Amino acid sequence: MANFGFERLAVVAAYAPHWREARSAVGAPELLADAAETKTLAEAVRRCTLVVGTGTLTYRKPEQPVVALPELAQLVRREVERGGRVALVFGPEKHGLTREDLSYCHLMVEIPTDARQPSMNLGQAVAVCLYELAARAFLAGNGVEISRAAADEGERSAASGDLDLLAGLVEEAMTAAGYSPRAMREANRHDLRLLLRRLAPTQRDTRRILGLFRRILWRLKHLEDASGRGDRAK
Repeated sequence: MANFGFERLAVVAAYAPHWREARSAVGAPELLADAAETKTLAEAVRRCTLVVGTGTLTYRKPEQPVVALPELAQLVRREVERGGRVALVFGPEKHGLTREDLSYCHLMVEIPTDARQPSMNLGQAVAVCLYELAARAFLAGNGVEISRAAADEGERSAASGDLDLLAGLVEEAMTAAGYSPRAMREANRHDLRLLLRRLAPTQRDTRRILGLFRRILWRLKHLEDASGRGDRAK
């Protein structure tokens, strides 16, 4: 990360013994010292407006749009210039990102590798991705330089945490309406996360949809309460 001018590191569900013993490269101790630790990926990316998962397509069928690595820099730059915040997510070296992890991602980026050896060492994958971003879109002079626009909230993408809040509210309304039986709730929750990220609502749209579903949920609960009182009266 330090080689290519990136400074913000978040580690999710770190294995404590390894994390405590981690050592930085020469000249980059601040990266580890300042790294954020979170228990979940949702918490780590909650403020991000574009979350990009990494992996190979050899053993998986992606559920979100896939972009080739050389195309990623333009998308990242566009998001940052309009005031967004981007996360590039890497999974554990042993198995990579899970299907559940990827449900928090707007996009998946694939590193073009030889079909006979699609898997990459984690450190190498990080270096390749950050080099591409730095070389194609970010280097200005001797460091990383990006201009952020003061975009209107009607243009800014909703943060991941707000999408999760909306997904939770929609799920609650579905349950109250009897649409989501217990056996299907986990699958519906997964699909909702993916759907909202594919739709990519703006901050303003997300706030309006939240208001709409809060009203729907209030109405459903009000009808349920009224029905219960009627049954008791009988």
